[in-house]
Amino acid sequence: MTERPTCPFGDFRSVDRALDVLDRLAGPVATALKSWDTPQAARSVLYVDSNPEKADTSEFSAAYDVPMEVSANCVVVAAKRGGQTTLAACLALATTRVDVNSTVRKHLGARKASFAPMDTAVAETGMEYGGITPVGLPADWPLLIDAAVAATPFVLIGSGRRRGKLILPGPALAQLPGAEILEDLAV
Repeated sequence: MTERPTCPFGDFRSVDRALDVLDRLAGPVATALKSWDTPQAARSVLYVDSNPEKADTSEFSAAYDVPMEVSANCVVVAAKRGGQTTLAACLALATTRVDVNSTVRKHLGARKASFAPMDTAVAETGMEYGGITPVGLPADWPLLIDAAVAATPFVLIGSGRRRGKLILPGPALAQLPGAEILEDLAV
């Protein structure tokens, strides 16, 4: 019998290895975990079940006793230049906000950058709004990760659905396809 994993923080009734519960994840997330070219990183990902009504970060943090300092939010950004739009994902700790208008815009070489419309983010990621995660994003997207997230021992992120979250080592996020670590992504 396989020993159940323990959670590094929070108060959850159910904790599983994400690879053991792929059916609970959004399709792109499950596919990415199965095909991650760093199997050790994929095995380190935990899945915690949660109430989808409490998916928003501050409410989730209070309901499950998760410090905001270990929660990270993934936002989809639309960067525009010369009639071209580039979609990218940005990951920052919940205690900060992504610097879209300066750091993201300059890094992507865009004239203008803004949060992508919700319907665009959902359609392009194949994930639910409120559960978008850096695991399983389209392969050609830049994934900009604030250095503080990558330096956090364990980070809570979305699972691709509003129900459930993933917990994984911050350094593992740097091994995701398209990942770039930026010092000043978040303020």
